[in-house]
Amino acid sequence: MRKMVEGDDHRYMSLRALALHAQRIGEVLASPSTWYRLVRTAGSRRPRTRVYPAKPKIGIRAKAPGELLHLDVTIIRLLDGTRAFLHGVIDNYSRRILSLSLEERLGSGGTCRILREAVVQLNDYPGHAVVVADSGSENVNGAVDDLLDGEELTRVLAQVEITFSNSMIEAFWRSLKHSWLYLHSLDSFAALHRLIEFYVKVHNEVMPHSAFQGQTPDEVFFGIGDEVTKRLSEARDSAREKRKKENRAAGCDACIGETSSGALLVQRPRSRMSRDAAG
Repeated sequence: MRKMVEGDDHRYMSLRALALHAQRIGEVLASPSTWYRLVRTAGSRRPRTRVYPAKPKIGIRAKAPGELLHLDVTIIRLLDGTRAFLHGVIDNYSRRILSLSLEERLGSGGTCRILREAVVQLNDYPGHAVVVADSGSENVNGAVDDLLDGEELTRVLAQVEITFSNSMIEAFWRSLKHSWLYLHSLDSFAALHRLIEFYVKVHNEVMPHSAFQGQTPDEVFFGIGDEVTKRLSEARDSAREKRKKENRAAGCDACIGETSSGALLVQRPRSRMSRDAAG
C-alpha cells in the first residue's frame, strides 16, 4: 500500500481511485476508508510536485502619473441580497483612485463614465495613457471602443495582451471591502455610496502608502510629497540617535563602574570555591 501511495506509477490517481484500482489488480483488498485511515496514520505523502511557469515577481510599473491606468469592476452585495457594481480607475504610478461609479447594473455605461472622469484628472499630464482592463463585456464593447478612440487611450487586456494581471486595483477592492465596508451594515445604496466616498477620500489624501516612504497617493500624483519624505527621514534619524544616547547612559545593578577607556565593568557571581578561599 505504501509503495502504491508514494510511488510515481499511480500519482495521477486519487486515493479513492487508487484503492479501487488495487482491488481490481488484486494487490490490496481494502476499502477506500481503510486506505485513508492507514495513509493518515503512517503519514504517507503522495508525489504531488507541481511545475508552474515562472511568474513575474513585480507587477507592471509606470514611470509617471497618468501613464498607466487600471480599470476594473467589483460586485458588492447588500444585506437584502441586492448586487451593486462598483467601477473604478486607479493610477499605477501613484495608486490614486481617479474615478469611481456605483451602478445598479453591469454594463458599458459605468465604464464610460469613469473613463471620462479619469481623463479629466489627467489634463495636467499630457501623453498617451494605457488602460489595463480584463476582458469582461463591460470593458470590451463598441461604446468603450469609441470612447477610447476619442480620448486617445489604449486598452490592453490583462493576462491576454500582456503577461501582467490587474492586481493593483484588485488589491484596492480587497482593502476597501475587508478593511471598511464589511465593518458596516450595507443596507442601502445610499449608505454604501457614503461609505465608499469616505474610504476613497481617506485612501487618496490621508493614508500613507508603504511604497512611497510615507507619502499619500495624492502627494505622489501631484508631486508635492518630497518634503514629507525628507522630514520623516530626518525625524527617524534624530529618534535613532536619541535612543542610542539614552541606552548608553542607562545603568543597571550589575554595573560597578567604567574603565579609563569607557568600557563597563560587570561584576560576575563568584563560585563557591572562590568564596571559601576568600573567607
